[in-house]
Amino acid sequence: MADRVFEGRMVGAAQVLEKAVDEELERLENLHQDDLAAIRKNRIDSLKKMAAQKQDWISAGHGEYTEVATEKEFFDVTKKSKNVICHFYKDSTFRCEILDKHLKILAPKHLEARFVKLNVEKAPFLTERLKIRVIPTLGIVKDSVTKDFIIGFTELGNRDDFSTEMLEWRLARADVIDYAGDLLTPPDSKPKTSKLSVMLGQDRKKTIRGGGRGSDSDSD
Repeated sequence: MADRVFEGRMVGAAQVLEKAVDEELERLENLHQDDLAAIRKNRIDSLKKMAAQKQDWISAGHGEYTEVATEKEFFDVTKKSKNVICHFYKDSTFRCEILDKHLKILAPKHLEARFVKLNVEKAPFLTERLKIRVIPTLGIVKDSVTKDFIIGFTELGNRDDFSTEMLEWRLARADVIDYAGDLLTPPDSKPKTSKLSVMLGQDRKKTIRGGGRGSDSDSD
């Protein structure tokens, strides 16, 4: 009895789906030339707007990861660009170099945001105002207002060898870049390798040597 009920539901669902497909095909077949021309024009207009927006972003410095030399320059950047990602760094901090590597990859990929870096030793007022205590810190600025911070690597898996995708995911969580992936699942959250698989196929020396560096973040 239960099987017949289930079978009946499946047939009903299939019929509903088939009807919806038929209705959509009929709608497309009945489109007039004027309708098609309007759709084409809207699409072209949309593409033109996107191209103009990209050109505006590029003119404002988007697409590159650059350094702002002064606090005034930082504020100018946040006024010109809606979305700004600023790396507050020190030359002496090793982990800043790691972050630089990932930001250089993301900047040309996400034209919708401006990627910059600022030496905290040249920006004492801003550093104090934003209460930046740990280096590196990423400041997320939207519409000239600081909305979020990524402090150190804690939210990036708490490891030096986090992926660029992990940083991209975290920035998307801050709503500062466009992202097509799953915002609920971090890219680096993969199942841990079992001891058995290590014994069967992994190089034990790589496993031993794979530990992270000692702490290298600076704290004021």
